Amino acid sequence: MIPPQLLRWGLAFAALGLAFLGALLVIRGGDFGWRLIVLGLPLSLLLALAGDALDASFSRVLAKRWRALLQFMQPWLWWLALSVALKIPVPLWPEGFPLLGLLSTAALFASALSFAAERVGWARAGAMALFACLTGLGVEVLGSQTGIPFGQYSYATSPPPTVLTVPLMVPLGWFAFPLAGLLLSGGRPWLAGLLIMLWDVGLEPLMTAQRYWLWSDPQPLWAGAPVQNFLGWWAVGTLIAWGMQRLSGERWAAVRTPGPSFALAYFTEAFFLPGGLLLVGRPLEAGVTLLAMLLGAALALGVGRR
Repeated sequence: MIPPQLLRWGLAFAALGLAFLGALLVIRGGDFGWRLIVLGLPLSLLLALAGDALDASFSRVLAKRWRALLQFMQPWLWWLALSVALKIPVPLWPEGFPLLGLLSTAALFASALSFAAERVGWARAGAMALFACLTGLGVEVLGSQTGIPFGQYSYATSPPPTVLTVPLMVPLGWFAFPLAGLLLSGGRPWLAGLLIMLWDVGLEPLMTAQRYWLWSDPQPLWAGAPVQNFLGWWAVGTLIAWGMQRLSGERWAAVRTPGPSFALAYFTEAFFLPGGLLLVGRPLEAGVTLLAMLLGAALALGVGRR
């Protein structure tokens, strides 16, 4: 039997997929796609709230959970919802990807910071964010200039804004995703690093297609990136997750706590990242990314409950 919460979120993401399909149809000139968008977006919210009560009790359960949601919604959840909402227009406005991507990542960063502050206070949360962003920025500057630790790549074609040639969204992401990885892995930095590496399986083909960075490594493995890149992502992700955990004084074992956590961000990315790859004509990469991220989540949840 499917757990109720898993059923709700599964149906909600399926409805979002319907809206995404509608966006693809609109891009190809199909007016019918607008109907799928109008149907899929609100349906995803309804199913997220009461997708496990698809019977006569649906309206009652929906009303009850909606009232509870309004009382329960914490600031980090609103920021996460905004991050997701900013991804939705991308299929209909591909030229706006740099702006929408930056705003969505900034909202994701705000969500992570707000969640961390609720757990450990603003001072420690700020220290975590500063450490992660500066470490991520430093590694990216080093990597793009020397090839260490990721391989030979360049940010020369990246759209603004940038910091020391690095797109601003990159250091912001180096805080948000290690936090999601720590939460999903039950506070295990090495496993959080693995989740971050699997996230990069989708980032490489998507962001190179958008020309955020370009690879020139002589030994490419995936989307121009060498094996060294993925080992580097695991190592840097593990380092940042470990440092954040030390600064916070928390183990971040979210799988043992009730209610939603910022680990939810991992699953939203597992949905939207393959979707973005489909938009740029990379169905193989989309499928591999979805499989990799879901397998990573399954591993993290399995290990985290031990």
